[in-house]
Amino acid sequence: MLRVSAFRLLGRRGASRVSLSEDFSLRHYSSGPLSVRDDTRDSRAYFTTPIFYVNAAPHIGHLYSALLADALCRHHRLRVPSDAATGFSTGTDEHGLKIQQAAAAAGLAPSELCDRVSAQFQQLFREADISSTDFIRTTEARHRVAVQHFWGMLKARGLLYKGIYEGWYCASDECFLPEAKVTRQPGPSGDLCPVSLESGHPVSWTKEENYIFRLSQFREPLQQWLRGDPEAITPEPFHHTVLQWLEEELPDLSVSRRSSHLHWGIPVPGDDSQTIYVWLDALVNYLTVIGYPNAEFKSWWPNTSHIIGKDILKFHAIYWPALLLGAGMSPPHRIYVHSHWTVCGQKMSKSLGNVVDPRTCLDRYTVDGFRYFLLRQGVPSWDCDYYDEKVVKLLDSELADALGGLLNRCTANRINPSGIYPAFCTTCFPSEPGLVGPSGRAQAEDYALVSAVATLPKQVADHYDNFQIYKALEAVSSCVRQTNGFVQRHAPWKLNWESPVDAPWLGTVLHVALECLRVFGTLLQPVTPSLADRLLSRLGVSSTERSLGELHFLSRFYGHPSPFEGRRLGPETGVLFPRLDQSRSWLVKAHKT
Repeated sequence: MLRVSAFRLLGRRGASRVSLSEDFSLRHYSSGPLSVRDDTRDSRAYFTTPIFYVNAAPHIGHLYSALLADALCRHHRLRVPSDAATGFSTGTDEHGLKIQQAAAAAGLAPSELCDRVSAQFQQLFREADISSTDFIRTTEARHRVAVQHFWGMLKARGLLYKGIYEGWYCASDECFLPEAKVTRQPGPSGDLCPVSLESGHPVSWTKEENYIFRLSQFREPLQQWLRGDPEAITPEPFHHTVLQWLEEELPDLSVSRRSSHLHWGIPVPGDDSQTIYVWLDALVNYLTVIGYPNAEFKSWWPNTSHIIGKDILKFHAIYWPALLLGAGMSPPHRIYVHSHWTVCGQKMSKSLGNVVDPRTCLDRYTVDGFRYFLLRQGVPSWDCDYYDEKVVKLLDSELADALGGLLNRCTANRINPSGIYPAFCTTCFPSEPGLVGPSGRAQAEDYALVSAVATLPKQVADHYDNFQIYKALEAVSSCVRQTNGFVQRHAPWKLNWESPVDAPWLGTVLHVALECLRVFGTLLQPVTPSLADRLLSRLGVSSTERSLGELHFLSRFYGHPSPFEGRRLGPETGVLFPRLDQSRSWLVKAHKT
């Protein structure tokens, strides 16, 4: 999507250096960055994905970015259940030389190519149940207004000047490259040709006059921002990487191209000979969505969290915050960075033919199943590997068998013939282990289960705050296993409702298990929204009882009335999640094909 510019500057730099007054320092923002853990319950939160470049159809890496943002957003809504409290944007990046060239090669107008590929992203995100509140396209009129106004703010502050840039340019990657990032490889004719060291795509030597942004003046403010907020970029290794980059020279940055060379973009205000470069255009999308330049955007900014791939870290962690400071604004609240997905140990590549179609996966594994797999297995700090058998094993084990089996056991007519939330017996399961009397049956492991599930919502929230959704799901899965152990240990199918000795304990076992399931269903809503809805509906949990503020786990154990005790369960919803192992041989065959 966004590519780095690292040209060698040859032209004039302007008459004088613009001093870094208070306007460009973080002292101006005395309140400091907001803390998700402390403040999100009482403030607006705005989550963004990158806007995806429309040079190719979406793959699972694009979907992973969107799912991470969607889960963070949905979890915030569980904390602050108000439509006005949470914004979530995604979209497509549709300008640039690569789009211009790809459209020409396909015999299409650039707008036709953009319409076609953008529609594919929109369809994928609808099918994947991405709950975005806005889908931005950089070809929209509202975005052009925002970009040109942002440009005007930089110009008014003396941060733009004209200069000559000369160096290597990679059209495929939409980026400028220094000599150190260029190598030579044999071309079709056997001659050595210059290519990008990182991507292997061809590069060409370019020299032109452009507008330049005084990026070099923002090195110290950026260091101050990052050192003052260790969580500004998460996970920590990426925060460390950016600080290392800032130890090096930070050259000024080209922010336009000749319009005779690049016409598919937004013109520089007052200078039709120049087109605003694609990555500056793209970054401003985050402001466009929240109403910039109208005053309404200030109610959302800077309480903004960007979710990005590691390949565009420099754009979001150095260029974007510097541009924002230059325009008189503060950096975003958080930048969450994730790594990439490989396929059977190899990088996804059209030339290798191993690009995974996410729509096929959503159909094969169900929407909830594939959402769960990517978020359960995806670890932002390092690249993760995809293969079909891995998906089947995980989903069968954790969703079909452990979670689905637990729900089936506790709602089966043979065990729960009345179809209600049974009563909890405090003498069978007193609040303190030492209070267990003659009728008490609770064991030490049972108290450990109650403690684990009682603390689970806070544990999950902390993992979300630390951008460790996979750990949140691991914690839920662990408690699901504990709950299954609890049910297996006390075997309610061996107890008799007609027995005055068995009945109170049988009801208590089912009550505890159903309460645990209610917690699991509530916490799984950000990841598996449809599955969680079916689970909670089966338990008779209304739509107004599904936020974190309404959770109140096992109230009777803690000496409070339970709103669920005696409530009729919801209607039968069928299998919570279907086992996939019956299709294993077909999956292996399809993968090899």
